[in-house]
Amino acid sequence: MPARARLCAYARLVLRITDARTGEPMDATPARRGLTRVEAHTRGFAPTNLRVLLVADLLVRALELGGTPVWALLVGERDLPELRAAGAALGVRPFEDSRDAGTGLGEAQVLHVVSEGGETPDGVRVAVAPVHPEGPGAPDGTASTGPTDPTVLRLALLAHPRSSPLRLDPAVLDDAAGTLARWRGAVAAWAHRPSRPIPDEVRADLRTAWEDDLDAVGVLRVLRDVETAPDLPDGARFETYVYADRLLGLDLARDLGSPA
Repeated sequence: MPARARLCAYARLVLRITDARTGEPMDATPARRGLTRVEAHTRGFAPTNLRVLLVADLLVRALELGGTPVWALLVGERDLPELRAAGAALGVRPFEDSRDAGTGLGEAQVLHVVSEGGETPDGVRVAVAPVHPEGPGAPDGTASTGPTDPTVLRLALLAHPRSSPLRLDPAVLDDAAGTLARWRGAVAAWAHRPSRPIPDEVRADLRTAWEDDLDAVGVLRVLRDVETAPDLPDGARFETYVYADRLLGLDLARDLGSPA
């Protein structure tokens, strides 16, 4: 898409989500930017439920970046403390317990994040495909397994479309660990260079990706392009990665202050 067309499209962007009931895209938030309730529906403590929680976290972040107030709830009956702890390790923001939330606050929209074949609440449903752990080192739903840096698991989950089943094996985790280490090192190095603004077309590409059905894979693709773009100042690369990380939650600036 030409730069001018991207910028015009960016000016009109509203987060759109595919409703699993109909298969059709729809606006995730009303035009008047009223309160949106996001409910993460889980059934115990397992990698698929963790993926549901992560997608709900991504949805909350995207809505808030667009200026929409959000009320985030966790709906489930089993293993909620363990799931909350695992989610916190992955950088998932706190969700209120639906059992303690009381009645609604007059929200204008309710979005339900559910696993495929799981809960079927009334209203808009965002479906999440299952995760199948495989091999040593792959998390299997217990607190003692998984990569040493939980953010590696977050990246591994974000790097695959949420509508596709994910076979989470050591190779997938190793690839995510390598990417995360490289990007954190690059961000720390770029921070030593003079700051430069994010190019308008890059900002538009990022927003176009995440406003299009929460396309985290597309956001990561933009970051890979920015990493290797030949004429982009390092200061602009830094600002781009920090901006995108407001959605991705990968703590990409963790190594700031390390030697260049």
